[in-house]
Amino acid sequence: MRSQQPNYYFRHLAGDIPAGIVVFLVALPLCLGIALASGAPLMSGVITGIVGGVAVSWLSGSQLSVSGPAAGLTVIVAQAIQSLGSYPLFLSAVVMAGLIQLILGFLKAGVIGAYFPSAVIKGMLAAIGLILILKQIPHALGYDADFEGDEAFFQTDDHTTLTELLYSWEAISPGAVIVSVVAIAIMLLWKTQRVQGNRWLSLIPAPLLAVLWGVGWNVFSLSYLPDLALAQSHMVNVPLVNGPGEFLQQLVWPDFSQWANPEIYQTAVTLALIASLETLLSLEAVDKLDPLKRIAPTNHELKAQGLGNLLSGLLGGLPMTAVIVRSSASINAGARSKMASFVHGLLLIISAVYLTNYLNEIPLACLAAILLLTGYNLCKPAFFKEMYSKGASQIVPFVITILAILFTDLLQGMAIGMLFGLFYVIQSNFHSAISLTQDGRHYLLRLQKDVSFLNKAPLRQALAQIEPGSYVIIDGTRAKFIDRDIIETLEAFIASAAETQVRIEIKNINEISISPPSELPAPTAL
Repeated sequence: MRSQQPNYYFRHLAGDIPAGIVVFLVALPLCLGIALASGAPLMSGVITGIVGGVAVSWLSGSQLSVSGPAAGLTVIVAQAIQSLGSYPLFLSAVVMAGLIQLILGFLKAGVIGAYFPSAVIKGMLAAIGLILILKQIPHALGYDADFEGDEAFFQTDDHTTLTELLYSWEAISPGAVIVSVVAIAIMLLWKTQRVQGNRWLSLIPAPLLAVLWGVGWNVFSLSYLPDLALAQSHMVNVPLVNGPGEFLQQLVWPDFSQWANPEIYQTAVTLALIASLETLLSLEAVDKLDPLKRIAPTNHELKAQGLGNLLSGLLGGLPMTAVIVRSSASINAGARSKMASFVHGLLLIISAVYLTNYLNEIPLACLAAILLLTGYNLCKPAFFKEMYSKGASQIVPFVITILAILFTDLLQGMAIGMLFGLFYVIQSNFHSAISLTQDGRHYLLRLQKDVSFLNKAPLRQALAQIEPGSYVIIDGTRAKFIDRDIIETLEAFIASAAETQVRIEIKNINEISISPPSELPAPTAL
């Protein structure tokens, strides 16, 4: 039900190109920071980002997901490199992990992504937003002792997120504060109706202006206000490369000489399973954020990630996943198709080969300002109010997931949130009850008895069978209970119906808040 025609991507270029620039600005320091935390060559993180943008964006079935090196894998990668004894040996495990993910995709293991409750997924998004805010405040204040991409609460230097915040208030850099505050003000100003209503000004990405402001301020302050100038430690730090030849020298090739070493296979299986789970979680979250409410095929995504990891390992890159921080930054910047991720990949190539001298003039405070606003958009107070209004079955797993992720990590936090979500599901005594009947171009989708979030996967399969231009009756007459996840899945289908010219009639489902397309034809009995 997704358009794959070239015209579809050209139609959205006005939003996708600026979004791609924003993702590139966010992704570059994150790629370097994750490589640093993993104990890998710095350029390996950039290579992974390039593969994720240039290759996986087109292999993926998701229009808005961005792939690259993941902060959640840093501990596993660092331990594996140390245990195996060399980075080239580790790369052979990355290649094998990609092959395992391909197999998982063909085995249709991606269905697990549909079994995460909506409250837990929304809790994950809000937690990521809070983590971004907490992690970027030090960079906005000019305290850059912690590397970009470190999302863990307990850090490798025996500090925590909260202690880093305390240290940052004791080491404020006035120049960094000026850069970050003005950058935030510029981006907020650019969102006003006065600017967005201007045909030409609205085409300029606000984060790009924020970055140009930071570079300009530092050039000015170095000459005229040296006390407010930023030190080199407060700037982006990209390995200097001059031309394609020097870039190719940065590549590291995998070593397959120890193919019989069982530790390599153990590492590959661990990477494949954790990377697949993080990808499926991120994909669910991206579907929630997608303004067009499209649903990405999860098995297709596992295959795309498998090919991406295979290619990344062969070129000397880190293992990759779909990454929610970069994806949310892209969506927040106006992305509407996978062209945004592709543009970010192209810019990573160009920057890594030709622009390293210039990139090192960008203050980290500018990038912190971009991520602070991205974080706020993921955890607005209105989201908490909305979840509270839906009752204990939504607000409790939502809050528990946020707290668990903040004080552990993404996977542990999601597992804890799932336990609370499952408690409410069991309490509601679910029964699977979805049927789809077809007569030509007419469909009857019937919900019967209790329909819980565990029925989300079969519901999606049923909706995926509905062809463009069809007439659909969604009948909830026989349903005694319809879970909020089911309602949101139906609302997403209704919201995307105009694009596929699907006309819909709703019967006895009062919870749906989106009106189906009007001017329906007379229904045909099924």
